[in-house]
Amino acid sequence: MTGYPPEPWRVKMVEPIRATTREYREQALRAAGWNPCLLRSEDVYVDLFTDSGTNAMSDRQWSALMRGDEAYAGARSFYVFEEAVRAHYGYEHVIPVHQGRGGENILSRCLIRPGTHIPGNMYFPSTRAHQELNGATFHDVIIDEAHDPSCEHPFKGDVDLGKLRAVIAEFGPESIPYVSIAATVNMAGGQPISVANLAEVGELAHANGIPVFLDTARAIENAWFVQQREPGWANASIAEILLALCAVTDGAVMSSKKDSLVNIGGWIGLRDSELAEKARGLVLLYEGLHTYGGMAGRDMEAIAAGIAESVEEDHVRARIAQVEHLGGRLRDAGVPVILPLGGHCVCVDATATLSHLPRTGFTAQTLAAAVYLQAGVRGVERGAVSAGRDPVTGENRFPPLEFLRLAIPRRVYTRSHIDYVADNVIEVHQRRDDIVRGLAFTYEPRHLRFFQARFAPDGGETIFAR
Repeated sequence: MTGYPPEPWRVKMVEPIRATTREYREQALRAAGWNPCLLRSEDVYVDLFTDSGTNAMSDRQWSALMRGDEAYAGARSFYVFEEAVRAHYGYEHVIPVHQGRGGENILSRCLIRPGTHIPGNMYFPSTRAHQELNGATFHDVIIDEAHDPSCEHPFKGDVDLGKLRAVIAEFGPESIPYVSIAATVNMAGGQPISVANLAEVGELAHANGIPVFLDTARAIENAWFVQQREPGWANASIAEILLALCAVTDGAVMSSKKDSLVNIGGWIGLRDSELAEKARGLVLLYEGLHTYGGMAGRDMEAIAAGIAESVEEDHVRARIAQVEHLGGRLRDAGVPVILPLGGHCVCVDATATLSHLPRTGFTAQTLAAAVYLQAGVRGVERGAVSAGRDPVTGENRFPPLEFLRLAIPRRVYTRSHIDYVADNVIEVHQRRDDIVRGLAFTYEPRHLRFFQARFAPDGGETIFAR
């Protein structure tokens, strides 16, 4: 893709954002324990912490809210929502949940027992947390190229079939409840899996009696990369490719807060009726009735409208273009970024940027703090803090990739905002030697610690040389 196409929308309503001073931001970050996640949103100028639930809804989605049927049981809005999921993702049984994490909890409780093993194409923090809390061990079977930030393999989300066979051989099919596949792979920088590879994974797993479950939160972006990169798919629509990705799987968990352009909501999609009944029973306990699952009727109406909008070619093209523009500017200025650029984010390689600091100082968390202090731009650490501790040894995990993720919400920021981010990240990179120390925990939660952990500069009052 060349150039930066005009956004395929125009502004109808605005929300003010406030620029702050460096002194103000330093006070705010100290109060937040040097964790941008704990900042108040009013103290953030451009918020790239996540693209989850931060999207701008369309006029069609806002009008759909008014059609919400808020009946407790059997609301009409559920059936509108159900039909949209069936039509675009292809799963017969559609079970609503309040967001993707709720679906991960239900699926894990349905299928996992202590001592089992889950292979997958790289971990995601909340997914692995649910798997481990229910007694499973996660095994990364992604291709080696996914761990190399400079490698430009077009499908770094692909599974290494040899690694998957080895896990099956070592532990036996009876010890593997399912294969966990993400489309795209968040912790690799938003990297896609090819349709061909996913089909091979399904063939191998099913031959051993093992189901395959898909994280479809950003499968639309995965479909775009298939269309652009995978032989044989150039003339297929995004909607057709999305169905093809889902067709070889046994079910899916969806956080509608991503691709479906809403602020809350999700679902579990299944093909097996017996498993679906079991899941509905647990939804009743943990989420709500099986026809609302923690959502209001208006939320389900907005999701149904958002699903239809999400597969529009102009929308996906513009969404990817924003990511490419930011990533291209950083790359051209010499900032080390994860390549190829992903679908929802640009990831700055913190290990390369702050190579003079030890990883025990949590370099990605340190870089996130530096970028916020520079410009009021909030990103999120993806590295040792997110990886957590090994449940057996208690030691910090240090994954091969350690990066600052800048996730771009859909239909929220303009090119001028993206350029502002690029200008300031480039400046931080150019002055990276001024960052002389990393961060250390002052409070460490047990699970998903990147959300609520607190830090302090390790051996000084600030991460910068004074």
